[in-house]
Amino acid sequence: MDFNMKKLASDAGIFFTRAVQFTEEKFGQAEKTELDASFENLLARADSTKNWTEKILRQTEVLLQPNPSARVEEFLYEKLDRKVPSRVTNGELLAQYMAEAASELGPTTPYGKTLIKVSEAEKRLGAAERDFIHAASINFLTPLRNFLEGDWKTISKERRLLQNRRLDLDVCKARLKKAKAAEAKAATVPDFQETRPRNYILSASASALWNDEVDKSEQELRVAQTEFDRQAEVTRLLLEGISSTHVNHLRCLHEFVESQTTYYAQCYRHMLDLQKQLGRCPLGSPGSQAQFPGTFVGTTEPASPPLSSTSPTTTAATMPMEPSVAGQAPPGEAALCLEEVAPPASGTRKARVLYDYEAADSSELALLADELITVYSLPGMDPDWLIGERGNKKGKVPVTYLELLS
Repeated sequence: MDFNMKKLASDAGIFFTRAVQFTEEKFGQAEKTELDASFENLLARADSTKNWTEKILRQTEVLLQPNPSARVEEFLYEKLDRKVPSRVTNGELLAQYMAEAASELGPTTPYGKTLIKVSEAEKRLGAAERDFIHAASINFLTPLRNFLEGDWKTISKERRLLQNRRLDLDVCKARLKKAKAAEAKAATVPDFQETRPRNYILSASASALWNDEVDKSEQELRVAQTEFDRQAEVTRLLLEGISSTHVNHLRCLHEFVESQTTYYAQCYRHMLDLQKQLGRCPLGSPGSQAQFPGTFVGTTEPASPPLSSTSPTTTAATMPMEPSVAGQAPPGEAALCLEEVAPPASGTRKARVLYDYEAADSSELALLADELITVYSLPGMDPDWLIGERGNKKGKVPVTYLELLS
């Protein structure tokens, strides 16, 4: 290998003088050229932007992929410039397990039917999550990562170069200061009575040498000052570009919010559809009574008043439902009050409660695990629901929470 020894020695000398200058500045033994206040503010703003961008990027990655092992794997694939293999989301995996469980436990049983319905909903949730992760990665993570790996690296490189130019400038200032001090000392008029002529000649020669050294130092200082000013201007332009970076990140943040809003809206719709399939819906939602299959319609008796309170939520929960099967009452007919429903003369059974159940409204009966209740069905009821009685309390109960006894 062909080495340029002169260049190598020159670079080593420059590095050494910079190291000496930097060390003396740290110990307060050398003067340091200070940057103006506006430049310092730009530097602080850029550092703050970089630090918070890193934190937001890392935490967003955690949000999209909570598994640290999976994140490390994706990072390695990215560094190796290879395509990340498709990964099954947690919702899709849960859907797969539920579908397999329903197939093995019996798809025709109430539990199996519910497992199938929930698995289909979880599969749709998993697909929505996959779309959200993809959109967030492209529209939000990629611009943040491009800033850290592109623009910020350029800024850091120019800042290091500016630091070196400043050290060179301060070295030249210190060298000029020493040369002027030595020149002043050498220019002192000697005492001819005590100084020999030979020493006077040497003193005059030294004065001339220091004059040359001062001229050389001044020339080096002018060159160093010019390079420092040029590099400071380049660095300032890059730091001022942080404002445009903020504008770009703001646009990406809006797109991330839009993606997240779409994702949660899809999840809400999927879960609302699932509640409709299971015969339940949240109180206060539009058409909530139409979602309760246990609302008893189909008689020609006059409408009964609401069950209890007059709050908007309860009123919405007792609105008449539209007929879904042939033979039910027309849309204008109201729901029957549970207290007015008499149990059939025959057909009541005992049932053991498998799990705790919290009633969604006053038309349902809250359950405690392992308690025994009396249950029966009425014509036109959804097969997933029964009427349960415990003492003087009565209400709808889900079949999946019960073990029917003989």
